[in-house]
Amino acid sequence: MNKAIKWVGVMAAVAAMHSCVAKKKFTDSQIAMRQLKSDSAMMANRISQLEKSLADLKGRYGQLSDKNSNLENKLSAVSSDAAEKQNALSRSQQQIAEQQRRLEQLQALIDQQKAKAAELRKKMADALVGFSSSELTISNKNGKVYVSLQENLLFPSGSAKVNDKGKLALGKLAEVLNVNPDIAVNIEGHTDSIPMRGARFEDNWALSTARATAIVRILVNEYRVDAVRVVASGHSQYDPVDSNATPEGRGRNRRTEIILSPRLDELYKLLE
Repeated sequence: MNKAIKWVGVMAAVAAMHSCVAKKKFTDSQIAMRQLKSDSAMMANRISQLEKSLADLKGRYGQLSDKNSNLENKLSAVSSDAAEKQNALSRSQQQIAEQQRRLEQLQALIDQQKAKAAELRKKMADALVGFSSSELTISNKNGKVYVSLQENLLFPSGSAKVNDKGKLALGKLAEVLNVNPDIAVNIEGHTDSIPMRGARFEDNWALSTARATAIVRILVNEYRVDAVRVVASGHSQYDPVDSNATPEGRGRNRRTEIILSPRLDELYKLLE
């Protein structure tokens, strides 16, 4: 009897012990479950935060990409503009260099013309050394040689017929012209302001033109100067070198100017 009671007690104790163990496991399981749920919630929150950060980063990346694209476009435009400006600068420098080269060539031709004019003036002075300054003068002006022959050397008053001494001077001048075929010859007749009297010449225009033409005929027909090189013109009283108010001034105005110009073919080509 007592043994049976003991056995029952043991069984009850074992059952109670088993019940406590099961309850503890259940409790521990619930605690672990709650911990897992808490961890899961934290993880979900963390994931949400990371997703938001990722979205922000993507947005900023897009903005930076747009800015970078704009900067690349601006850089390309600036590079293109810089290249265009560099090309324009290069073309401008080439044009400046070309203009400088042309200016140097032009200056060289002008210097050459001046040298030729100075040489020609000396030749004329040597050829006409036997005539006085009251009969003729020789000067350089604007790269040309001016041989100014006074009326008393060439013509009787009011006449267009060249006298013997005048022909002698023209012969000396023609000798220089014939050995310098690149010299153009312009002959200008000039008078004073006193009106013409008599019927031989209508006015001073006619007299100045007739005198220039008479000299051309002597140079071409008697001294064989090439007619293609020679031009004649009359200026009447309208290009004086002195006042017409005095006899001395009028005497200096009654003149024939033979203007000698080195040909400027190369200079004209350069200026075209």
